[in-house]
Amino acid sequence: MAQEPKYRRVLLKLSGAALTGEREFGLVPSVLRWIAAELKAVHELGVQLALVVGGGNIYRGAQGEAVGVDRVTGDYMGMLATIINSLALQSTLEKMGVPTCVQTAIAMPEIAEPFARPRALRHLEEGRLVIFAGGTGHPFFTTDTTAALRAAEIGAEALLMAKHKVDGIYSGDPNRDPSARKFDQIDYESFLKLRLQVMDAPAVSLCWDLDIPIIVFDFAVSGNIKRVVWGEPVGTIVRRKNHA
Repeated sequence: MAQEPKYRRVLLKLSGAALTGEREFGLVPSVLRWIAAELKAVHELGVQLALVVGGGNIYRGAQGEAVGVDRVTGDYMGMLATIINSLALQSTLEKMGVPTCVQTAIAMPEIAEPFARPRALRHLEEGRLVIFAGGTGHPFFTTDTTAALRAAEIGAEALLMAKHKVDGIYSGDPNRDPSARKFDQIDYESFLKLRLQVMDAPAVSLCWDLDIPIIVFDFAVSGNIKRVVWGEPVGTIVRRKNHA
């Protein structure tokens, strides 16, 4: 009997910076195609795959405050940036033969579906890759929190936090602290107590409450997302204490 993936439904959080390649901002077509190919390989396993992508490659709310844009307006601008990124990924995936749906937390029916949990679940069950765009639809919430929320809503078996050239969670910044050690696994409580910065505390707290494992790994290594889905020891897993 052929081996089955360990996780059959997952949500992948991808930063906007992952779409820029070696640039600081914008979208790079070759990078979009590379990411789409990595996602396609997982989709072809029969895994139900959902995605939340950030918008930092286009706009961050903090940037607006520096030039006089208030925080709430800046956050909405950031949500629009995530929609641009999601549409770019959708187009690239569709060209590769991967059926894809974008759902937005901010209604704009001319270009994407409004977020609706029952329809998202139906899309996943019918073999479509679903991209959740527009954050939560509210200011002050990050895309990390969006990813945890959507993972909970679709019943994802794991939240995959894709990082660029970061191969897991460390006790400190390994670029600055040679003594920083990598965790193969860590529980939610310890993560929060140590104030680790790899993802937002509200997102970790939500996953802790609902017992959704978080896997932090280096997405820049080809095939890593596929290895994670197979259950191979890639990156760092965050889960409850005494997990079997």
